[in-house]
Amino acid sequence: MAKPLDQCLVTLVGIFHQYACKEGDKQTLSKKELKELIQNELTIGPHLKDAEIQGLMEDLDRNKDQEVNFKEYASFLGAMAMVYNEVLKSQ
Repeated sequence: MAKPLDQCLVTLVGIFHQYACKEGDKQTLSKKELKELIQNELTIGPHLKDAEIQGLMEDLDRNKDQEVNFKEYASFLGAMAMVYNEVLKSQ
């Protein structure tokens, strides 16, 4: 039986691949795929403006290839975990 953290990691990886396989390279997220992932999978997603998502894409796309690879996505998850940690600490 998988442990809770194992299940979370499988979910995070699965979500990446669920959206990455929609168009183009199956190992990266295009801007459109990233936007859809953020809007569908994060509570804050529907409240973000296109310019904010574009800025996020630019920040995540370290190698400037106009796509977010898994390593860049993992950095995004780490940053999101830090945000959630701060919110939980303040409650």
